[in-house]
Amino acid sequence: MVKTNYILTAQQLSALVDGIPYEVSNLANASALLWQEMPDINWVGFYKMTGGKLVLGPFQGKPACIEIPVGRGVCGTAVAEDAVQLVYDVHQFPGHIACDCASNSEIVLPIHVNGEIWGVLDIDSPTVGRFTEEDQAGLEQIVRVLEAAL
Repeated sequence: MVKTNYILTAQQLSALVDGIPYEVSNLANASALLWQEMPDINWVGFYKMTGGKLVLGPFQGKPACIEIPVGRGVCGTAVAEDAVQLVYDVHQFPGHIACDCASNSEIVLPIHVNGEIWGVLDIDSPTVGRFTEEDQAGLEQIVRVLEAAL
């Protein structure tokens, strides 16, 4: 499988969001860039903390769940634990929320603004075991670019 060049992708994202004060626009471009650069994914997007729950933001892929309670599913667990969730097989994850039955693995990274959880970056793949620690490290660079822009 072709690997994502996360250094280049982070540089591209930085150029896209630099000086742009529009949250939705920046997140839309970020999801489009990741969709373009990451092979073997079927969903990439953002959920924002709103009213104590995660609410769907800009994304690429099939329609998705609109609200996710904190502590539920992979995204809600990422928020509850304030930790990256790298899930080899979502069907083995307790309480997994199946928005798209084609998804078999997932990675979710918390995004922080002013020391608080702003929301999450969520990426799904139809391939079991698609995401690695290398992906996690690369996507953490992407999240740092977004945190600076938000």
